[in-house]
Amino acid sequence: MIEIKNISKTFYQKNQSFKALDEVSLNVAQGDIVGIIGFSGAGKSTLIRTVNLLEKPDRGEIIINGKDFTKLSSRQLARERKKIGMIFQHFNLLSSRTVFENIALPLELDGTDKATIRKKADELLKIVGLEEKARDYPKSLSGGQKQRVAIARALANDPYLLLCDEATSALDPATTQSILQLLRDINQRLGITILLITHEMEVIKSVCNHVAVIDKGKLLIKGTLSEIVSNKEHPIIKQFLNSGVMTIPQELNKKIQKEPQAGLFPLVEIELNEQISVEELLAIVYEKYKIPYKLLKADVEYLGDSNFGKLLLQLQGEEEHNQQALYYFNRNKIQNTVRGYA
Repeated sequence: MIEIKNISKTFYQKNQSFKALDEVSLNVAQGDIVGIIGFSGAGKSTLIRTVNLLEKPDRGEIIINGKDFTKLSSRQLARERKKIGMIFQHFNLLSSRTVFENIALPLELDGTDKATIRKKADELLKIVGLEEKARDYPKSLSGGQKQRVAIARALANDPYLLLCDEATSALDPATTQSILQLLRDINQRLGITILLITHEMEVIKSVCNHVAVIDKGKLLIKGTLSEIVSNKEHPIIKQFLNSGVMTIPQELNKKIQKEPQAGLFPLVEIELNEQISVEELLAIVYEKYKIPYKLLKADVEYLGDSNFGKLLLQLQGEEEHNQQALYYFNRNKIQNTVRGYA
């Protein structure tokens, strides 16, 4: 559906140049939800704005449904943009218009008759769950409600593509999740393709099927969510994932020793990957090596059929058996660290 081919974009300011995009290529399939993740200044906002040519690339092609947008006339481009919705971080609602009027605005600008506008706006209010707020003004709404209005407005012209530019960055975590669930519902109910940018890995995990990682204007890696999350050796991905050390429970931390001693058992931090499940790993410890254990902490996420995250185990078996289990982890590339002995 969307083919971004070798896009480059350079900005100039005070006799200095900044290359925001450097030969970026990306394909997005019909009906997919694709996330573009990168740190501030990586080029992700510039990239998403080239899709509908709010930013015109210096070189490259933007092909959507077989049409190269970079070769369209101004009139042709304006017509095509009507079918591409866009939502922003700061909502961009008109304070002088009610919720209903904000949603109706694209239809009014398109010369749609009042009866059709009424019907369409009422449908969209229902989709975003704001039927009771139709006559309210933006100043009386919460951040999440404002973003729902912005989403409804973006859907007014029945777009086939929705571009989301840091759409949840100004929202609290609970509201963020409700907006992401709304986007997924819209994708599944209406079949709208969604391309979103973010600097938050949790947003990617919550809603995206495919991911592209951008840094310093270059597209570094792209693939399924599982492929990206499992590629923890990539330095940029590693920074986005929760790679922090697990905290040891306070009471146990007081007793922990750095070196092995008689009567003490190793505390092992284990990093899971898509090759082995929590249940399989614990079964290997207890059934294969006959090691009693205490599960001190778990931080595990399931993405499809795969799980990712960390476990903090205290292996309470014979020293020889404990070492055999650690050797098994290393042999099977299951990352593990002995945090101490207690």
